[in-house]
Amino acid sequence: MLGCQCRQLLMPVLAVVTILHLVNRGDAMTLVSPLPEPPRLLILAQTPPSAEEIRTYKGFHAAVAAGDHEGVRRLMAAGNNVNATDAHGRTPLMIAAYQRDRKALRALVRGGGNLNALDRQHYDVLTIAAVLDDSAMVTLAISLGADAGLVTSPYKGTALIAAAHLGHVEVVQALIDGKAPLDHVNNLDWTALIEAIVLGDSGPRHVATLGALVKAGADVNLADGQGVSPLSLARRNGYFEMMEILQRAGAKP
Repeated sequence: MLGCQCRQLLMPVLAVVTILHLVNRGDAMTLVSPLPEPPRLLILAQTPPSAEEIRTYKGFHAAVAAGDHEGVRRLMAAGNNVNATDAHGRTPLMIAAYQRDRKALRALVRGGGNLNALDRQHYDVLTIAAVLDDSAMVTLAISLGADAGLVTSPYKGTALIAAAHLGHVEVVQALIDGKAPLDHVNNLDWTALIEAIVLGDSGPRHVATLGALVKAGADVNLADGQGVSPLSLARRNGYFEMMEILQRAGAKP
């Protein structure tokens, strides 16, 4: 977790810090660097199960990792614990999210699976799916009872903040539709709107993400922990399209 001391170190160099996330995209780990200038602060996102972990899985974890839906059904019929955790605190539902397996997710929820459980890094199914840019999984999970307002991650954020950071606009919209809190402030003193600016790249997806948040009613004047407004942050980075969106919504410097 980044505490107060680390925030103080990070914020003065906001314009030049690159925060890198390791994002699981299928079988590969893709390095995403929203701001291209050094120095760099390496932050690890969710940790999917490794191949070695999967080889040691038993019960629901093994069945879900293998896509064995009949095995999931048999385990439920036998009364096995659908909310069992692995050594990292991952539940079978989290494995289903990593596997993008909506059928398994539905079955596990019907069997009593807890969509709002947190792993040891404090990630839940929704935030895992949000980082994977899996809007279909996000929509399904919300429809089955996942809490879009759950505070997650070591940064005390939300799935919406994670999605906005990465410019996953379809996921952002799904979370907005699911009543995710628009103005939650994480322990870096950033909202989803601010993360779309300071950790985005001003490309089409981050611009669209910002537009979706503004349209939904996100507070365009809610400043960061240093008192810097979203408009000033966008101006500092030369993000003119974002500046225009914010100004049209009544943002102040």
